[in-house]
Amino acid sequence: MPDSVLPGDLAGWLALIEARHGQRIELGLERVAAVRDAMGLSSDAVVITVAGTNGKGSSCAMLEAICLASGYRVGLYTSPHLMRYNERVRINGFDTDDATLAAAFAQVEQARGDIYLTYFEHGTLAAWACFADAALDVIILEVGLGGRLDATNVFDSDCAIVTSIAMDHMEYLGDTLEAIGREKAGVFRPGRPAICADPQPPTTIEAVAAEVGAQLQISGRDFGFSGDRTQWRFWGPGVRRGGLAYPALRGANQLLNASAVMAALEAIRDRLPVPMQAIREGMMLVDLPGRFQTLPGQPAVVLDVAHNPQAVGVLAENLANMGYYPETWAVIGMMADKAVEASLARIKHRVDHWLPASLPGPRGLSADDLAARMTAAGIDVGDHRHASPADAYRAARAAAQDGDRIIVFGSFLTVADALVAIRAER
Repeated sequence: MPDSVLPGDLAGWLALIEARHGQRIELGLERVAAVRDAMGLSSDAVVITVAGTNGKGSSCAMLEAICLASGYRVGLYTSPHLMRYNERVRINGFDTDDATLAAAFAQVEQARGDIYLTYFEHGTLAAWACFADAALDVIILEVGLGGRLDATNVFDSDCAIVTSIAMDHMEYLGDTLEAIGREKAGVFRPGRPAICADPQPPTTIEAVAAEVGAQLQISGRDFGFSGDRTQWRFWGPGVRRGGLAYPALRGANQLLNASAVMAALEAIRDRLPVPMQAIREGMMLVDLPGRFQTLPGQPAVVLDVAHNPQAVGVLAENLANMGYYPETWAVIGMMADKAVEASLARIKHRVDHWLPASLPGPRGLSADDLAARMTAAGIDVGDHRHASPADAYRAARAAAQDGDRIIVFGSFLTVADALVAIRAER
């Protein structure tokens, strides 16, 4: 479709932008800031920006649930999506409709002139256009990649959260934890709260906070948590909150995320007061598909978008806490630029049968290539090769017994495609 013929619906806009901007990642703020200024949109909402290697989505979901329970009008921007692009832009707890998003994409297009924007940059500005029109109280922005040069960082935050720092996207962020930490800390702002959920962050987190004059709080030093089998407690500067229900999101790591969310809300209480009842309600009701999501029925099915060594290690720990299953079947599809061998080393002792699947696109590993890398990691794949995660899931479902467990992981694309088969089945 030539650029002179602009689409009228969301599907058309997404197809046009993807075709026009084949390079989905090109870090930098100058182009995005120029289009932002040309759009002339502003919001009086409190802005919370969430960066980190893992735990961003969970933290954003908790923030949204708590703020909604408090009665606030909430905008949430996340990426990537599982099933529909609309999941990326939520207003007051609902995915934004096609027509609103299409109008926002057209608004960005009109403002950009001849300025080049990537798919993600165009989408970030479109999300802001949706939020600016909605008269919101709070806007939650999930960083796409890194932080310092990510498109979301053209919007100043009132509070920034860095969830965790691990080795991922090294080609863009650097090949050391110190370099990656500096990029993620780029979302910090002078005189504003900066919350780090990683209890052992690289020194660059503190260095950047000192350089910009951010009000840094680090998990375990400035805030933290404790708990028993029935409830948990949060502590922070001058505050103790007890009797908290465990987050509805499953996984041993979720209290790290939840306590950072609590620290952030305490830090901006003067602008966004949140009652304890809303915190309890939000934690109990929060929902986020694809994060150690366990489906009802037999065999047990676990969906997790874990795709780097840290996240896969957490998945393995969570699987160990599930109890006994005679056999575990793993449906896996991964991107070629991920640390496949290092990731699988964290979980291979938890899996009995592997079903590698091909992922589409130039970054997606074929089942054959994935199997070769798995063999190099000391994993016996056998004869299993599948054209898609949906096919691999169907094969696992046919082979597994009722008492067994099926896990689907490795990428958002892996979980999304398997969900197609699961929904058709159910």
